[in-house]
Amino acid sequence: MFEDRGGLRLSTTSERAAEHYRRGVDAFLSASAGVEDAFESALAADPDFALGHAARARALQARGAVPAAKEAIGRARGLAAAVTPRERRHIEALSLAIDGDLTGGLALVREHLADTPRDALVLSLVTGVYSLVGASGRRDRDKLLRDLLDGVASAYEDDWWFLGMHGFACTESGSPAEGRRKIERSLALRPRNANAAHALAHVFYEEGDSLGGADFVNGWIPGYERTAQLHCHLSWHLSLFELGAGRGARALAVYEDSIRPGVARSAATGAVADSSAFLWRCQLWGVGPPELPWSEIRDFATRSFPRPSTAFAEAHIVMALAAAGDHAAVESRLAELRRMEREGRQPAGPVVADVAEGMAAYARGPARRLRADAAELVSSGGPRRGCRRSFPPAPRGPPRRAGPSLPLVTEGEGLSYFVGSGAPGGFLARIAAAASCICLTTLGRKRARQSSARASYVLARSG
Repeated sequence: MFEDRGGLRLSTTSERAAEHYRRGVDAFLSASAGVEDAFESALAADPDFALGHAARARALQARGAVPAAKEAIGRARGLAAAVTPRERRHIEALSLAIDGDLTGGLALVREHLADTPRDALVLSLVTGVYSLVGASGRRDRDKLLRDLLDGVASAYEDDWWFLGMHGFACTESGSPAEGRRKIERSLALRPRNANAAHALAHVFYEEGDSLGGADFVNGWIPGYERTAQLHCHLSWHLSLFELGAGRGARALAVYEDSIRPGVARSAATGAVADSSAFLWRCQLWGVGPPELPWSEIRDFATRSFPRPSTAFAEAHIVMALAAAGDHAAVESRLAELRRMEREGRQPAGPVVADVAEGMAAYARGPARRLRADAAELVSSGGPRRGCRRSFPPAPRGPPRRAGPSLPLVTEGEGLSYFVGSGAPGGFLARIAAAASCICLTTLGRKRARQSSARASYVLARSG
């Protein structure tokens, strides 16, 4: 009998298939390159290995190849009659996630983990930004994930993958010091665990330590394969650390080398989100050339997402369209988002269209106001604890000039703080911060200590 990394039985007769499967799962859990190759090797050794097909489907889904993922999980379902009940439920949980059934998938994962907590590939379905929890639209998603991981922690003990994800959940739920301890232990056990490196980047951000964060990512990322899942996103964290440290030229060099569409090798959602979020900040701060390459991101976004996608993706797509001045495309996108909202097909509710509309209004510039509740903004992946600081520390020295699409943010307008101010005149800097950070899971909520869970944002020029 062969077992997976957690000691759970694998229904395969091939030792090589089991070996390649374990290697592929570890590569997936560490966000390393070579994941699909490992699972394909497992299937070459045993073409009827049901969990091998399911794992390959999960890897395909993670890089955005959804049609291929659905085909692979269909193959796994076709073989499920010959496997154990645990493996059948494993396949069904992955199947629901790949089919986009967030509610059903989350319910089955919780049921599965109640008696099989060490099924790491199933547990991975609820961790991370694009997970059944992260994309659920629930206001309590950070607490939900923290509670879920706390509940299975005894089954994992000193497991390098679990430590990294548990630490990330601690950080996101407001305990970065506890998160750091777990994440650093994870990296000590497996230094090339990119998920833990990403989690530690979040700790540096929570601590407001741009220089420390830049030093860490600069030291970790060399040797990390460009084709790996988090190369683009870790580069994005590095670019923001460089901006926060006042090193705009370095930040732009990272963008050109590793983030911009056509260069980044990540899934389309990550490439659109990271490139849009970076250029939006450059535009606001006057970093870079007078004409930033918004049309490149707009074209990539519309090719990659001809129809509305997840809340996280849509906020960034509208950001790119608005900054590129494509107002007709913005209005078309917003109309579809509102239609999805009316039809109950938007887990995050109205907040996605509200935030997108606010960014579009800010880019257009006419007097227009949009009020949004901070308690609602959590649904699209934004601040969870009444955020105060929306940006890294403002770059040293005044910005040089306003860009063609967005009003210029000046240092005196208080870029770093936007919650709690009622004065619209000096609020323009902060509304830009809000518009660009509310919808981004990795920004916002920095060392927040506000008692109120609700705040109002004016997401346009005050008139």
